[in-house]
Amino acid sequence: MMMAPLILAFVLGNICIITAQGCNRSPCGIGATCQEVIGGRPVCSCPAGYNGNPLTQCKRSECLDHSECRADQSCRNGLCVNPCLGVCGINANCEVRSHIPVCSCPSYMTGDPFESCRLKNPDVLCHPSPCGSNTKCEVINRIPTCSCLEGFIGSPSTGCRHECESDFECSPQEFCSHFKCTSACSQCGKGASCSRVTLHRAVCECPEGYIGSPYTECRAECYRDLDCPLIRPVCIYGTCKNPCDGSCGINANCNLRGVTPICSCPREMTGNPFFRCQPFTKEDLCTPNPCGINAICTPGYDRNNRERPVCSCSPGYTGNALLKCIKGECQSDGECPDHKACIHYQCIDPCNNQCGSGAQCQAKQHIAICTCPVGTQGDALVTCKATKTYPVAQFN
Repeated sequence: MMMAPLILAFVLGNICIITAQGCNRSPCGIGATCQEVIGGRPVCSCPAGYNGNPLTQCKRSECLDHSECRADQSCRNGLCVNPCLGVCGINANCEVRSHIPVCSCPSYMTGDPFESCRLKNPDVLCHPSPCGSNTKCEVINRIPTCSCLEGFIGSPSTGCRHECESDFECSPQEFCSHFKCTSACSQCGKGASCSRVTLHRAVCECPEGYIGSPYTECRAECYRDLDCPLIRPVCIYGTCKNPCDGSCGINANCNLRGVTPICSCPREMTGNPFFRCQPFTKEDLCTPNPCGINAICTPGYDRNNRERPVCSCSPGYTGNALLKCIKGECQSDGECPDHKACIHYQCIDPCNNQCGSGAQCQAKQHIAICTCPVGTQGDALVTCKATKTYPVAQFN
């Protein structure tokens, strides 16, 4: 009986050496490579890029080189791994660039990034200054920050300059003051007004009624009446004025009583002194009407034959024409009872003092009828006297 040959094998890495008959019997695993060495002994191994047990199966590695991994990974022993693991020092940053780890200290730290990083003085970030000329550098939140010096403008990172060095670098309405473009109207003094700007220069004026220099200060002409001259004795809103100016009408006279304007027409003129005074006419004597209520004014003469207004009550009115006329009770007898007559626009007894002495009066049809009583005789309008009696002779 024939015995099967004894096969002995031992594995060295990914290479398996078999002490049997050569490679003819395919002694290696799936995907493995068999190669006979001296003495015809087969040797099994995994091809490049594969790993595993060459007697059972060789499997392809995850990667053969860095190009088969992501940009932030490296190929180590057939696997894509983070190349930063365990590479950089304490507190150091690690950034993968093209599969290669790059170590660096943070901007606010210093030291050897492969050993250890430590905090550094923030002000060191501004020395030397990363900013341009005419700037200042400040460390804000551990970041060097650039800004233009006061009075300068521009880009702090490249350099700052004066806003202006001459008027012509400013707009027509501005001028250059302390290297800054400033409104030309600021050249005007306190209280002055800026009327216009010509060639970067303001034309300044003091308001009406104000005195002083419009380029330094404009002030009120006065603050109280005592500050004013006699011809303009009143201080009104900071200006000395004559209260008579514009107060009275045309041709009128104006006289001050203290500071109060008194308007009047000249002696030879008449009218409303607040509107117009004109020469007298007869009609002016009654304009405006100087008489009382319901009275009529007509031009007339006084005892010295000088023209004067004459006041009388209107027809049907009675009373004091200089004060007030009151409408009468009547204008004719027919408006009164039969026993009364309309006298001076009042219904009164017509017998009032109409008859003579001793006469008797009776009103009828608005007329006084005078008669001498019985036993009297005479003119009833003048006097009534007792009638003389003579004794009657008796005959027997």
